[in-house]
Amino acid sequence: MYTVAVKRDFVAQHFLIGGDWGAENEWHSHHYQVEVQLQGAALDQHGYLVDIVDIERHLNALVAYYRDNTLNDLPEFAGLNPSIEHFARIFCQAMTARITAPNISLVTIKLWENEIAWASYQESVAGDR
Repeated sequence: MYTVAVKRDFVAQHFLIGGDWGAENEWHSHHYQVEVQLQGAALDQHGYLVDIVDIERHLNALVAYYRDNTLNDLPEFAGLNPSIEHFARIFCQAMTARITAPNISLVTIKLWENEIAWASYQESVAGDR
């Protein structure tokens, strides 16, 4: 199984809801780092799993969408506590919808909210997209 990964960082804000988490219930920023990992068993005719430039283009667009926004205000977080776990899933599903390489079988997003804490989410991708 081959894996290709690209990483970016950005700042976004949120506040946690539905529980008493002290300062986390107040509006605050995180310096997020996101890593997208794409996996598949076969390379294309050029020896690529997927073109890194293509990954960067889609990742940059998603990062630009979330950068400097309050997650709670975004429609995909409606009714959700904007936890790092939910954010990893939402980011993964958005990335999966954008990548069109036919040999990708698994997309993983690893999302850090600081230098020590991260969550990840994986989504299987149907072949021959």
